[in-house]
Amino acid sequence: MDYRRFNNTIIARIDHGEEILESMKQIALKESITLANVNALGAVNDITVGVFETKEKVYHANEFHGDYEIVSLTGTITTMKGEYYAHLHMSAGDDKGNVIGGHLNKAVVSATCEMVIQVLDGTVEREFSEEIGLNLLKFL
Repeated sequence: MDYRRFNNTIIARIDHGEEILESMKQIALKESITLANVNALGAVNDITVGVFETKEKVYHANEFHGDYEIVSLTGTITTMKGEYYAHLHMSAGDDKGNVIGGHLNKAVVSATCEMVIQVLDGTVEREFSEEIGLNLLKFL
């Protein structure tokens, strides 16, 4: 992984074999990011994405292995109890044009991943909602 910061924008290259969430976390911690918008594209071959079942308040994870192009990867960096917190969703397409996606739990880069992190001034916390079953945005 390598990256450069240009004022409030970070351009990152995540390399073959690296895990996207872990690489993004390393950047965020090194750059002391507490609030950001994230977008990326690239290619992955080991993906775990989930879907939240609202009635039962649980995530169902789905694993995929093979060659996939990232169609969309978007999300946020915030904090929870003052600590780093990421929330990303990803869609990825296979060689037949079929697209899978959901809440990103894991994605290993197969070729490269180009990520843009738009750092925002301020901090937005997360707080667990018993009613919803998720860590929701809490504006201070």
